[in-house]
Amino acid sequence: MTLQTVGIVGAGAWGTALGIVARRAGRDVLMWAHESETIADVNQRHRNETFLPGIKLDKAIEATARFNEVANCDVLLMVTPAQHFRAIGEELAPYVREGQPVVLCSKGIEQASGKLMSQVAAEILPKAEIAVLSGPSFAAEIAKGLPAAVTLAAPNEAQGQALAHALSHQSFRCYWSDDVIGAEIGGAVKNVYAIGAGIVAGKKFGASAHAAFVTRGFAEMVRFGSALGARRETLAGLSGLGDLILTCGSPQSRNMSLGIELGKGKSLEEVLGKRLAVTTSAGSSAICPSLARWTRRSSASTTPGTRQRTTR
Repeated sequence: MTLQTVGIVGAGAWGTALGIVARRAGRDVLMWAHESETIADVNQRHRNETFLPGIKLDKAIEATARFNEVANCDVLLMVTPAQHFRAIGEELAPYVREGQPVVLCSKGIEQASGKLMSQVAAEILPKAEIAVLSGPSFAAEIAKGLPAAVTLAAPNEAQGQALAHALSHQSFRCYWSDDVIGAEIGGAVKNVYAIGAGIVAGKKFGASAHAAFVTRGFAEMVRFGSALGARRETLAGLSGLGDLILTCGSPQSRNMSLGIELGKGKSLEEVLGKRLAVTTSAGSSAICPSLARWTRRSSASTTPGTRQRTTR
């Protein structure tokens, strides 16, 4: 499998950081962007000051507004906001080739349907071979070359290992897993907990309350993920516990910083109205309670007369 050219669909902070990762791994990189000013910034000034300020891009990283051009790459990384994934994917779909690897790098659950990104992708990109990249990684740190490790989940081991190799380099390590659902659940749900952890910080409830909240959040994540088919060991790994620790432990996280402002008494509209970057949990936080209730009902219907044991 030849994976020399990497197409990045979405030139926000994380998409740009992944473009830098792919280039450092020796790949040729083309990014698709919606904003004409971002395309000009990348192609002419070799920067993306709007979404990833202060980072110089390799001159070989280019940007385009054409889906057919980015889809011509060997592998595609989908880095669009979760709630816009379906619309952008539908525009891209006519240009995706049979068996083309498409790596989902957006974290979240579609609010309108309650579906994971891989489930949406199966509907709108039926020709693609789907994989998921998820794990503890702040875009600014990755762009600066600081060390990080992530999960790259794909059902086929040979393809998963090939993708992991194509994107790994000295300071960015991809570990293959075949648990696609587990990798997605951790990445989506931890963003919701990060808002809660931020509220705890914003209200100055203290470190003990923060530790209790994150620990109980992880226990809930494991139960929720297991009900949807995720493996517990995946949720205890980089894409689950690892991402939870990072996102709930630093104001660099857009989701935790949102929670901090909410905890200080600001309204959601007031906080989001001042932000350029998308806070990825805004849609997932609305649908997660409904999904949790559905999984509880499904569990009860398959095991009548039993009580669930809660580990504290």
